[in-house]
Amino acid sequence: MLHPSENDPGSEPQAPVVRLADCPNWLYLLREFSSLYRHGSDGGSRLIRSHRKRIRDSLSATFERNPEIVARAAETKPVSAHLPRAFDLGERGAMRGMARALSRVEALLTWEYGYEKVPKALEKKYAYCEIVGPRGPIKAERLVLGFVLFAPRTTYPQHSHQEIEESYISIAGDWSENDVAVHAPGSLILNTPGHEHRITTADLEPCLLAYAWIGPETRLNAPGMKLSSNRKARMSRGI
Repeated sequence: MLHPSENDPGSEPQAPVVRLADCPNWLYLLREFSSLYRHGSDGGSRLIRSHRKRIRDSLSATFERNPEIVARAAETKPVSAHLPRAFDLGERGAMRGMARALSRVEALLTWEYGYEKVPKALEKKYAYCEIVGPRGPIKAERLVLGFVLFAPRTTYPQHSHQEIEESYISIAGDWSENDVAVHAPGSLILNTPGHEHRITTADLEPCLLAYAWIGPETRLNAPGMKLSSNRKARMSRGI
């Protein structure tokens, strides 16, 4: 049987499907994620151990599917100006492999806000890019992997994710969640569904976090990102 373009000389030939195995830079970046969730410590936490296994299993299924790569238009945000410094910091420490792998695809990243109306205080201080997931270049339905970039001296307001289990792994820069500890590169933080959390970053350096989401396909397709009201945020902090 002839291809449609052979029957109709005027039709445009179809572009070949590009898959993960055809794109070494995306493949190596995904392998860095796999290594983080396979070889990193669970700190003795049963919940974190279970979460890490769910991420590993979803990643293994992604590798086996060899999903299609769907190019998105590259996009920057004002905070992207801090990305080179984040790479510099990342390549000095334990997360150098991830920092280098991400730098190889820097020109292809789609940085976005995720909110219909981003607070003015965050417009120049925050953005995220999805790597794996419904909106990422690497397609997946039940897993989202990506990165969040914060400028120095940023407060990311109180928020939660309904039905979504979330973890952060620090790649570069120090930060705190709910003002209870300082997290350095290599550390993993788990937020269970509905858990209210607030992020603050150090005064002098940017912060780059890798994140993973596990949850129902319908929720990952439409996470409904919303910041908590001021009253709810104060109540959750006991103020």
